[in-house]
Amino acid sequence: MENTLTEELKIAIRSIFATQKKNQLSIKLLSIDERKEKLKKLKNAIKARENDISVALKKDLRKNPFESAVFEVFFIYAEIDFAIKNLSLWTSAQTVPSNLLNLMTKSKITYEPKGVCLIISPWNYPFQLLMSPLISAIAAGNCCILKPSELAPATSKVLANLIKETFQEDEIALIEGDVTISTELLALPFNHIFFTGSTLVGKVVMAAAAKNLSSVTLELGGKSPVIIDENTDLKKAASKIIWGKLANTGQTCIAPDYVFVHENQQEQFIKLLKSTIEHTYFINGQINTEDYGKIISPSHFNRLKKLVEDAIQKGAEIKIGGTFEEFSQTIYPTVLTNISPDSLLLQEEIFGPILPVLSYKNISEAIDYINANNKPLALYIFSDNNSSIEHILKTTTSGGVCVNDVLIHISNPNLSFGGVNTSGMGGSHGFHGFKSFSHERSVMYQSKLFDISKIIYPPYNGKQMVLKLLRKII
Repeated sequence: MENTLTEELKIAIRSIFATQKKNQLSIKLLSIDERKEKLKKLKNAIKARENDISVALKKDLRKNPFESAVFEVFFIYAEIDFAIKNLSLWTSAQTVPSNLLNLMTKSKITYEPKGVCLIISPWNYPFQLLMSPLISAIAAGNCCILKPSELAPATSKVLANLIKETFQEDEIALIEGDVTISTELLALPFNHIFFTGSTLVGKVVMAAAAKNLSSVTLELGGKSPVIIDENTDLKKAASKIIWGKLANTGQTCIAPDYVFVHENQQEQFIKLLKSTIEHTYFINGQINTEDYGKIISPSHFNRLKKLVEDAIQKGAEIKIGGTFEEFSQTIYPTVLTNISPDSLLLQEEIFGPILPVLSYKNISEAIDYINANNKPLALYIFSDNNSSIEHILKTTTSGGVCVNDVLIHISNPNLSFGGVNTSGMGGSHGFHGFKSFSHERSVMYQSKLFDISKIIYPPYNGKQMVLKLLRKII
């Protein structure tokens, strides 16, 4: 793709947008059963292409087929099934009570589609993170233009074929390409924009949306911390943290970014991390590339390498790993300690298989450190002490929290998934995703029998008693 768009391509993009604008009312008026049928159709289309999806993810990220099935495909099946099961309830008008100022009226809140929406997805879970918001958009009754990441070209191609063969372009269309395509799309007056990616690009998306007053859902990232207090099973904690850190080779927005452990337990914890890594990802002393993926691109590989080099220059010690194989874009699981606070490793979201381990004397040090930085997308707490857990929950802020595990909170569609400020805004999955793509429309019906609002109409002379009555009511 060229760095600048041809006029022909610009016209094509605007034509798709205009076509969806014209068609949005027709899509809005479809019945709930028709929306459910579209979701079923989408699920069947995915099932028919499971192998293609797996092969594409293997090519783009070296994902094991099992990991691709669990994290990408089956996750989406569960979301579709949940939406179909609950859509009638979600779309039901919510009756709300009236007060004395609007006596005899009836009020309700209805959910209507926002209209024409844009979904821009990232490369790390290129299938799941495009399909998940699309499910919410379909459930809410919208038209959509989809823009997958060009950094996962094999998966992008599968997605393009799937969408083209499943939906009409005037309802759902997918446009492939690089950042120039995204820039062109963001200039259009979408009713809603759903973006998943980095905080830096999230700011660009929000600035573009502001020009058209488009509403946004931003699923960003940041540095998701882990706090391990002294009252926990270190072996279990190490096993879970390594799984969460190294899933998708650390290229997960809610992956544990760094760990706080008591200084008296740090050495033992690192030994447990090492034994877990060797048992899980190595065979005869060699990294098992069948289960362990690659870094998405040379530029991301080099960025991660520079993070480690910068940390070492500032006094950090590599306790585990530290091997970088440029030819295969493979970074071995790496654990560091004694990291300087001004290291890039502690300033930037890592997004790779590198884990800084920090120590504390008092757990308040860990809490103060977290609160002194941007609000994370996820916070992980390992403790068997309920009062300690509650104390950490009360004294910190994050998009979500998982206690005595990592990542799995995203698997519950009844929970809203999203960040706070620099880690994102708005919710996704289940009803919360449906709401993101819906406008909550307030409707009030005045009584045909008695219209109390007339008591505040002019002329106002002689209405002192009305004021006295209102003072008592309000």
